[in-house]
Amino acid sequence: MSAKFFLDTNIFVYSLDQTAAFKRARAQELIRDGSSTRMAVVSYQVVQEFFNVALRKMTVPMQLQDADLYLRQVFTPLLRVTFTPELCAEAFRLFSRFSLSWYDSLIVAAAQQAQCEVLYTEDLQHGQAFGSLRVVNPFL
Repeated sequence: MSAKFFLDTNIFVYSLDQTAAFKRARAQELIRDGSSTRMAVVSYQVVQEFFNVALRKMTVPMQLQDADLYLRQVFTPLLRVTFTPELCAEAFRLFSRFSLSWYDSLIVAAAQQAQCEVLYTEDLQHGQAFGSLRVVNPFL
């Protein structure tokens, strides 16, 4: 993968899902490739959403010690988009123009701010474009 890409929260959740082998393997591949090439990007929102699920909603919740390790080893190298007033303003524009959910608007705005070419998610329409950003459902 030669282009910068954004990984949505569901990629990280599936990477730990013991009930969906195909999705787990594909998610782990994306994270591994993105980390090794340094082409993957996440936002602060992705980190927050992931830990909300991992610590409280998974069948076997992640232990705090493991969460801290995951933050340092997996997320920290990928975390390149923080919440700013400019990001919020762009999310407002996307929310209005495309009728996205608020959280999806923030994800698209973050991917655009990071100048990603691809947004990997299953939450938006596969093939949809937002300017030069293209949505890809990696599980199809």
